[in-house]
Amino acid sequence: MSEQAVIQQTQGNMSLIFMQNPPVNALSKSVRVGLIEHVSAALADDAISAIVISSQQQLFSGGADISEFSSGDFEPPLPEVLALIENADKPVVAVLNGPAFGGGLEVALACHYRVTFADNKVGLPEVNLGILPGAGGTQRLPRLAGVAQALDMIVTGKPVKASKLPGVFDLIVENPASLLSDASQFVSKLVEDGAKVKRTSDITIDPATAPAELFAQYRKGIAKSARGFFAPERCIQAVEAAVELPLDEGLVREGELFMECMKSPQARAQQHFFFAERAAGHVKDFDKSTPVRDIKKVGIIGAGTMGGGIAMNFANVGIPVVLLELKQEALDKGLALIRKNYENSAKKGKLTAQDVEDRMALLTGTTEYASLGDVDMVIEAVFEKMEVKQQVFKALDEVCKPGAILASNTSTLDVNEIAAATSRPEDVIGLHFFSPANVMKLLEIVKADKTSPDVIKTSMKLAKTIRKVAVLVGVCFGFVGNRMIEPYGREAGRLVLEGAIPEQIDKVIYDFGLPMGPFTMGDMAGLDIGYFVRESRREYIKHDPSYCVISDKLVEEGRVGLKCGKGVYLYEPGNRTPVPDPYVLDIAKQEAERLGVKQREISEQEILERIIFPLINEGAMILEEGIAAKSSDIDVIYVYGYGFPVHRGGPMQYADEIGLDKIYQAMCKYRDELGEYGKHWFEPAPLIKQLAEQGKGFASLNK
Repeated sequence: MSEQAVIQQTQGNMSLIFMQNPPVNALSKSVRVGLIEHVSAALADDAISAIVISSQQQLFSGGADISEFSSGDFEPPLPEVLALIENADKPVVAVLNGPAFGGGLEVALACHYRVTFADNKVGLPEVNLGILPGAGGTQRLPRLAGVAQALDMIVTGKPVKASKLPGVFDLIVENPASLLSDASQFVSKLVEDGAKVKRTSDITIDPATAPAELFAQYRKGIAKSARGFFAPERCIQAVEAAVELPLDEGLVREGELFMECMKSPQARAQQHFFFAERAAGHVKDFDKSTPVRDIKKVGIIGAGTMGGGIAMNFANVGIPVVLLELKQEALDKGLALIRKNYENSAKKGKLTAQDVEDRMALLTGTTEYASLGDVDMVIEAVFEKMEVKQQVFKALDEVCKPGAILASNTSTLDVNEIAAATSRPEDVIGLHFFSPANVMKLLEIVKADKTSPDVIKTSMKLAKTIRKVAVLVGVCFGFVGNRMIEPYGREAGRLVLEGAIPEQIDKVIYDFGLPMGPFTMGDMAGLDIGYFVRESRREYIKHDPSYCVISDKLVEEGRVGLKCGKGVYLYEPGNRTPVPDPYVLDIAKQEAERLGVKQREISEQEILERIIFPLINEGAMILEEGIAAKSSDIDVIYVYGYGFPVHRGGPMQYADEIGLDKIYQAMCKYRDELGEYGKHWFEPAPLIKQLAEQGKGFASLNK
């Protein structure tokens, strides 16, 4: 097995050791064993003067095989492999023919010399899995790259071009095509000059280059972005150890900090999410034999903020777009907004002026449906009203060619009803982009009853093309994301009616890890959006006269949020900072008296449980109904679509972490304590009751 994953060739007095473990040269057990075997053999061979470690894949190495995290089989451990390399008495040269991440870079750092090309990228992204580099990365990189550079790479996990790391690499060539020949000459010269061994462990960091202020300032700088995460602080402590301790002691400290991270709920959550994102692409609705439709040109109906944002996704990857608005004025305004967005990116250095023109050249405006006759897919992004959507789809059915995919960007409406307006329901699908559509990574793909497998497969594949994370869901009101956000917003409003204050609720949710609380989010999105949705669902909520009654009052008074300077909060002109308004508490008091709701002081624990637990409960019902195929799909939707903290893994992983028995008991408690309101809204989902009684979590359903 090791011979397959690592191969050896002899070139003169050099032993060339190549990793070949597709697809990313993960440092699986077979690779670690192979490296030990071949390095040991080369060291024992008197005819060998130097050892080269490289790759026969496009990557040097993508790092650890994290599937081993669940099995716990780390034998032989990577640090053992790297100790063998570093302590070798013959020079070991890493030739990085492609990117090296995580353990892959740690292998290179343990070698005595490193060679690569200028644009190659390397990094230590372990922090994204809730851990830190555990095979010497936190100790060797500061010694080679400098403390400040290493600190930033380790704590952020962001890759860096080799050209920015002259201290790490002994030879950086400009042309990747000449890398192997240049590396061969470099190693030959080493041997000619006496083949000196140059160990990273021999480097001592001058404490003057890393004063305490450097670490203090860095901690302050990342405080907001690292909020709620466990690993970043341990990464900093590990780099501090590199400054204070010799390498062997620093490695021991690194190992201790690594295990602290591995045992943390944040690491479990982040690793869960890593796999959840990849699992979202594996669905049972099609197979390898299912054909894929060719999408070479796309039509977008509606040139507003959403339609324009969707259009940008396609132009960004070179797919021509026809943008339709019925009025020329609206079309011109939409195209101008797209250009402005691109020009703003250019000002920030993200695009060149030519990039802007190239992308705008892919966008064609029209006011005639007939112009959509040759598109391969059309995405409707018009007003969220069924009659309007159906009119659009009737028109598309008449003008679009056979085989064109007809997609709706609806966020709540029944895709089956929309499909019924056409003569080809098998070609209809929901593509729910999240706003701003050119920024948000999530794409909720909604399969209707008659959507054909090839339309689903094409849509999933296209999502990757436009750099979205796609999750396939079924049809129900709000699908997964917006259906679950409904109880979240409902309970926030009810808690204010019962005596909590908006800023208190927002703080609890912010402290939990979301980017903002429900009232700040509502004001930013516009309170009128939720109001219009409620207006279409009055029959469903008529039994509860308290349902979002405060928000309704505010909208009816014209207080729709940030865009008009007042909503739940007040806003100064040009300032997005929310200012609490006692008037909202007056409305809450009046409505509570009218409805017979007794106001009281409410604890932060109750606020958190009453807002987050019903959201999880709704997720459980979605799973029971088959609207989502896996609980991990719900987590992907909530992290990417709603800002649920990734260090909690998503709502369903969070529920598993704290225990479904706790969720069940709390739901029963509020059901019994809150009278008629509790009986209706806090009945635990049967699935939660069942799993809690079995001592299982949602993750058990994904296997």
